[in-house]
Amino acid sequence: MAATTKSLFPQSPPLKRAVHFTSPWVSCRPISDSLATLPVSLFTKPQREVAASVAFNPSGNFDDFPIFDDEDDSTKAPPPLPPTEGRFEVVINNDIIQRLDLSPFQSVTGITSPSSAKPKEFLERTIGFTINYTREDPYDPREFSEFPDIRTWFVRLDATYPWLPVLLDWRAGELARYAAMLVPHQMNMKMGVVFNPEALELFVMKKVFIVYSWLKEHDIPKPRLKTKDMARMLGFGIGDELYDLIDGKSPST
Repeated sequence: MAATTKSLFPQSPPLKRAVHFTSPWVSCRPISDSLATLPVSLFTKPQREVAASVAFNPSGNFDDFPIFDDEDDSTKAPPPLPPTEGRFEVVINNDIIQRLDLSPFQSVTGITSPSSAKPKEFLERTIGFTINYTREDPYDPREFSEFPDIRTWFVRLDATYPWLPVLLDWRAGELARYAAMLVPHQMNMKMGVVFNPEALELFVMKKVFIVYSWLKEHDIPKPRLKTKDMARMLGFGIGDELYDLIDGKSPST
């Protein structure tokens, strides 16, 4: 298993986008409030209500993000937000991960197949994950998102339920952590997860297409707004022109 999964996640090229997680999954510090947008005309600058702090490094030099940084206590991260009360809690462990077993997710949520999910209840309660993973080496410093076998489990989960990001417990950082399982990144002691920018853009775009269509299919009110909010959580603003194209309308001029 290990030999197979390691090849799926090669080392990333120079990175320049970082997302701050307010959760024990990733040790990180707060970073810039500035938000970057995708460099195409269909995207707009996100509003300040975005919950995840996102920083953008225009130079694109990975040297700008050293693994260790000296900093004072004023830059320490605030306490993590607690999980949303009453959320669906999916607990996985080494055995479940090694067997690529999705049954814990299915039994907790009741979503036994992609077509069986009814968005309304999950949008209200949200979904979160508890990873009870025992490292072979207790001194292994890697975060969970750096273990190939854990990431492969989430890859399978995402392939089976591609609209899942919109149902996650965003306020507790579940969306950003989920993205870290699927998007190439490196770790930085000060900034936390530093994503490959092009990979993150593609991830967000793919999820926008999937989630927007899925919410519309289930007659969820204001599907554009909900999809925009999801993109904002990862630092991207999306204009109505894109949704007009998806709906088969001529973009407004």
